[in-house]
Order: sequence, then structure tokens, then C-alpha cells
Amino acid sequence: MYPPRVLAFPAVLLAASLAAPAVAASTAVKSDSPADTPVDYAYALPLQVNGKQGVVSLRLPQTVYLKARTAELDDLRVFDAHSMVQPHALYRPPAEQPARHGVLAARIFPVRGGASTAASRAPIDIDIQTRSDGSVQSVQARTGRVPDRDRAAISQLILDFGPAAKGDDNDPLRIEALRFQAPSGQGSYSAEVWLETSDDLKQWHTAGVAELSWLRNDGAQTLASDRLELSPQSFRYARLSWRRGEPILFPGITAETVKPQSSEPARETLWIKPVAGRQAGDLVYAAGVALPVEQFSLGLQEANIVYPMALGAYVERPSRQAGKTTEWVFQPRSQATFYRITQDGQTRRSGAVGIGLGVGHQQEWVIRPLNAAATAQPELGLSWQAATLIFLAGGTPPYTLSFGRSDAPPLNRTLDQVAPGFTPVELRQLEQAQVGELQVGRSGAAAASAASQAAAAARQRTYILWGVLLLGVAILGGMVWRLVRQMNVGKEA
Repeated sequence: MYPPRVLAFPAVLLAASLAAPAVAASTAVKSDSPADTPVDYAYALPLQVNGKQGVVSLRLPQTVYLKARTAELDDLRVFDAHSMVQPHALYRPPAEQPARHGVLAARIFPVRGGASTAASRAPIDIDIQTRSDGSVQSVQARTGRVPDRDRAAISQLILDFGPAAKGDDNDPLRIEALRFQAPSGQGSYSAEVWLETSDDLKQWHTAGVAELSWLRNDGAQTLASDRLELSPQSFRYARLSWRRGEPILFPGITAETVKPQSSEPARETLWIKPVAGRQAGDLVYAAGVALPVEQFSLGLQEANIVYPMALGAYVERPSRQAGKTTEWVFQPRSQATFYRITQDGQTRRSGAVGIGLGVGHQQEWVIRPLNAAATAQPELGLSWQAATLIFLAGGTPPYTLSFGRSDAPPLNRTLDQVAPGFTPVELRQLEQAQVGELQVGRSGAAAASAASQAAAAARQRTYILWGVLLLGVAILGGMVWRLVRQMNVGKEA
């Protein structure tokens, strides 16, 4: 009689055990739903556009980097008014190199008593006297016997643009053209001039040639060709000679200069205050996994301080100590020495230090002082080049930039799939979307992220399994109690 009752327990337990995976499976299907709507993301930024352009850009604000939950910004989405995803690409424009233009006036020294025209091209021996600083003091032709009528005739011009024309190694200067001023009262004029350049007044190099001309009409209007263009180059001295036309003394000659700017990209910097680390002396700085850190710096407030340090992160690994399963260890990524020193009334500060490729994404950064006695707690500055989001405004405005979902699949496209055929200049001139205030969740409620849903599903599965186990224990206890009672009844009989 009793065995059938005993076998009833495994059947019940088996049914309960099968029910648990079924519930868990239904939850997993729900969490892996392919739906991609604004409510699936924890944060949103309204985007304002004029609605007239098909391609719009947005330089990603700092908030996106701090709130995004994927290192490569895979959780960025641009939704239109109907929650339709708009194609987008992430673009880091090359560093612009705008040039600074200026002018330098030349000191002009005429060479008289020689000839350098089409009629006579014999070389002219010139005696040039200079001062200790290299500036030209006097110029005189040494051509032997010269007819009296030619003693006052101009054959060449020596130009001195001064030491500023060379710039320096860190800030080079280049001359790209010379501009000539016509003499007062000069009528129509035409000539072919040749330009040679030098850095020491000994070695000369042909640099360019130009047709100079002025044409005045009865109304005192002038049509002028008064510019000699060069390939940008550096020189201090120049020599001007005529191959055609009459040599004249120009009242003014100026050099048009150009200085290339630094090619460093524009970066943003986030300053973070420290908290105590897991190990004594360590300082921890909470950042964001999406920050593509390229450089770091320290804000030292103490006077006359030298601060050698290592920058890295904590890494969890299996513990080598008995009784512990895992442990946190410091893994250095970069080392540097920062300082703030006052000397002769001037404060010297260390600059930013670069971080190696592939190590710039960390949820938190750790500083370990290399001086065990260090007590300073400096702020950490993290610098990066913000990407430009370029999206195709093909939906219905208004648009929203959503982010904050750890399991979002990447939808970032290549630039030629969003703005095909656009040049770098056109990309820089795209309309810039205006960003509204950050919204947490949708309709005033925080949207549950996929990570929190997965955690809730895991907790639900745990509760079900514990319930099944407790139910099995209760049934087993009841059966044991009934068996013991029946055995006692049999003994009494």
C-alpha cells in the first residue's frame, strides 16, 4: 500500500523542478526582447534642429560620456518623434591647423653703380657691412671703374627682414609672398624681377620671379600687379634684381608671413576628487567606462611639491590566501612625476601626460603614490577628444538622443553610410543640434535598464529554486513522519 505514496513525492518534486526553468526561460525571453525604444534607455537628451537639413551633427557633451554604459558608445540611439531609430555615425574630425598670417617690413638697401638688366647681366661684387646682431648696415657695389652716369643708377636691392623672419624651432615662421609699394607719382610701369634669398649674405638661392606692373588712368585709378608669390620658406635676407624693365627704389616692401598652428586636437577635461582606495595610500577616482581618456594631469594645491605616482586600476583575480576566493590588486597603466614649484617668483607646473592606446576606458581610476610619505590628495584631470555624432534626419522631428543601456547592440554606422560624399570641410559646416536638459527615464519615471531586468530575473529564478527546495524538504519531512507513524502502528499490532 505504501510504496505508491512514497513514489508520489518524486513526481511532485520533478514537476516543481521543471516549472522553475520554465518560468526562468520566459523571463529570459522577455529580457532579450529585440524591442529598441526610448524606454529601454536610462537617459535622454532632447535635440533641437531647424528641420531643413538632411544631415545634422552634434559634438557629444560630457554627460553622454559619464552616463553611457558601454565603452565604445554602442548604447547611443537617435530616435525621432515616432520612436524610430535614425542612422548615425561617430566621427572624430582631424585636428584643424589654422595658420596665423602676418607681415614684416623690409629694410631696403639699394645697390648703386652696377648693372643687372637684360642689357648687362655681369655679376656684381657687393660689399655688405653688418652689425653684431646680423642686421645690414651698408651696401656698396665693387665693380671697378663705373661711368659717372651709372654711379647713381640702381642695379639691385638688398632686403633685411630682421631676426623675426626666422622665428624659432618651436614656432617657425615662413614667408609666402612679397608685396611692393609703387613710388609716389610713378606712372605706368612694367618690369620682371628676380628674387634670391639667403641666411648669411654669402650663399644665395633663387626663390621666385614676378611681373610687376602699375597702370594709371586719367582718373588717378591704378591697376596694379604688385605681388611676388613664393613657396613658403624661411629666410632673413633677400636680393632683388631686374631681368626686364627699369630698376627703381620701392618706398616699401613687405613680406607676407604664415605660422602653422599646433596640430593638437581640441580636448575636454574632467576634474575628479578622490576617495580612499581599497589599499592604504591609494586614491580612487570615479569616472565612466565610456570616457576615451587620452591624457591625464594632476591638480596639486600644495606649494613646492613633487609627486611621483602610478596611474592604473583595480583588477579582481583569484585569491592566493586561504579563506578568500578573490582579491583586488592594483594594475598600473602609466607612471609620471607631477610637480608644482615656485622659483624666482614664478610657479612651474607639470603638464598633461599621455596614456597608451587601448587603456583609456575605466569605470574608475586609481592613483598610487610612489612616495610612501605622500599625503596630498590631488584632483585627477582626464582629457579626451569628444566625438561628433552625425545622424541622418530622415524621420519626424523632434529628435532625442538616448543612452544608458549596458546590453545595447552596436548600431553605429560608417560615415559614408550616413553622409556619403561629404568632405571634411562640409562636415565641419553641418548644422549643430542644440541639446536640451537631461531626462532620466521617460514620462518622469526612470526606465529599467536591461542590466537591472537581468538582475531581477536572476533574483526571481533564485527565489523559485529556493521555494522548490523548501517545498521538497517539507514533503519529505511529512512522508518520513507518516512512515514512522505507520511503523509504530505496525509494531503495536
